[in-house]
Amino acid sequence: MKLDVLVFASHPDDAELGCGGTIAALTDQGKKVGIIDLTKGEMGTRGNAETRAKEVDKASKILNLSYRKMLDLGDSILENSRENQLKIIEQVRLTRPHICLVGAPFDRHPDHPKGTNLTLDALFYSGLKKIETIEENGEKQEPHRPAHILHYMQDRPIDFDFVFDISDHWKTKKEAILAFNTQFNVSSNERESETYISSKNYFKQLESRARYLGHLSGFTYGEAFKYYLPPAPLKNFNIFFETSPKR
Repeated sequence: MKLDVLVFASHPDDAELGCGGTIAALTDQGKKVGIIDLTKGEMGTRGNAETRAKEVDKASKILNLSYRKMLDLGDSILENSRENQLKIIEQVRLTRPHICLVGAPFDRHPDHPKGTNLTLDALFYSGLKKIETIEENGEKQEPHRPAHILHYMQDRPIDFDFVFDISDHWKTKKEAILAFNTQFNVSSNERESETYISSKNYFKQLESRARYLGHLSGFTYGEAFKYYLPPAPLKNFNIFFETSPKR
C-alpha cells in the first residue's frame, strides 16, 4: 500500500477536528489519505471503545479514507517507548506516505503533545535501516521516512506557517466530526455528564476559528499548519499562481 498522506492522531476524532477539511479536500483531489489513531479514546467521559469504533468507521467513510488503523497504545498512558515507536514505524513502512500530518507540539490535553513527540521520533527512526520491522507475511520492511511533516492545530493556537483553504469542504469536515455523536453537540443526561467538547458552544468556536483562519488568508474557512523542521522547501511558485486570496 502506498499513501500520499498519513495523518496521526492521539485519539479518534483528533484528525477530524484538526485537519478534517484538509483531508476531505485531498481525497476529493484523488489523493490517498490514511489515519493512524494511536488510542481507542477509551478514557473519554462519554461513550466507550465500542461506540467510538463505530463512529470512526462512519467518519472514515465520510472523509473517503484509503486506510485507517488503531494502534491501541493506551488512552491517557501514551509512552514514548521503543515498543510504541515500532508499532508506528511498521505502519509508516507499510503505507510509505510522502507527507505526514501530526498533532500539535503542545496542547490542552496531555495526550496530544505526547502522541506528537512519540510520532516524530518514530518517523525519524523509520528511516534507519538497522531498526528492523517485519510485514505480516514475514518479509522484512524497507526503511521509509516522509518527505514532509506538518503539525495541525488542535485546541490551543500554535505559531502556524500557512492556512489551507477548506471553504469547499467545511460541510464535510462538520459531518465527519458529528459522526462522533457521543462526543459533540450533545446534551448532558443522567448517565453522561457534559464535557469540554460536548456542548454546542464548543462546536460554534470550532466554526469561528475556521472562519477566522480563513479570513486571515482570504478564504471563507481555513485550517492552520506548522511546517516541522523549517524552512519549507519550494521548487517552484505554483502554489502562488494557483491561489488568489481575497485580502
